[in-house]
Amino acid sequence: MTASDGNESINPAQSGSCAVVVTYNPDITALLKLVSQLNKETDFLVIDNGSVAIDELASSIMGYRRCIELIRLNENEGLAKALNRGINWARSRNYEYVFLFDQDSILCDLFIARMVDAHIEASRFSENGIAAIGPRIINPQTMRQAPFKLFSKIFWRSDRSFAGQGEYFIADFLITSGSLLTLKYIDEVGNMKESYFIDNIDLEWCFRAKSLGFDLVGTDAAVLYHAIGERSSNPLVKAGLLAQHNPSRTYYSSRNRIHLYGAAYSPLGWKLRDMIRFTLKASWLLITSGQRRQYFQTIRSGIRDAKTLV
Repeated sequence: MTASDGNESINPAQSGSCAVVVTYNPDITALLKLVSQLNKETDFLVIDNGSVAIDELASSIMGYRRCIELIRLNENEGLAKALNRGINWARSRNYEYVFLFDQDSILCDLFIARMVDAHIEASRFSENGIAAIGPRIINPQTMRQAPFKLFSKIFWRSDRSFAGQGEYFIADFLITSGSLLTLKYIDEVGNMKESYFIDNIDLEWCFRAKSLGFDLVGTDAAVLYHAIGERSSNPLVKAGLLAQHNPSRTYYSSRNRIHLYGAAYSPLGWKLRDMIRFTLKASWLLITSGQRRQYFQTIRSGIRDAKTLV
């Protein structure tokens, strides 16, 4: 289906993996850099959520030899639904692993090989099975390294060694982009929650996987450069304590987190900490933002609509 753009060597160890990239009005340069990196190591699929200029990008994306397909949706169906399309596509083709990516992430060298090797190695120490493994995340705007978070402890909440192994860490949560999912466990864990549309999808799925007894593991074997949220002069955002989003995006984050507070499988430690974070963030926006009226309306609507989610 695609034309060759070179003679990249294909590592047989990665023949059981594919990657899913979900796009929505992407930055062309960033997206093509990502798919160029993927093309060196793995099959991949691009699912576009109704981008305005996707037809102009199509030939560039499909020009990569290992791009199996470009699925163009007529409208934005949400990140969760697009991810599920990709996961189900990978399952139907009997891949062993699926990687999930946002459109603007940057990979370290040999990212796919490093992640697959890390999964194989870490699985030797897992009694429950590893549902997903995630890379170390670094924010390219600040070069701040994100910890692998634990929510079940009051203290010692991050970067706790997995089975005593130096470069593997127990995680209660892995962000979507860069994560490797083990497809044989999807039937038991289930797909991404489509009613969430965009925010907190990874939190909800991770909490569900952990509640079923699966392990989630973070690794320093691979690095993903990825910024969460928008740039802001807010010192809490700069410190990595809060993520800044526009008012419409804040609607989904408010709605979904309130819904997740009511989920029995959500860790109590996360609920308590996130309630404080949510209150702090909402207060800051309502006091300091020039869009405080819009934020007030979207936060209020999100809290109100949380009870309608299934």
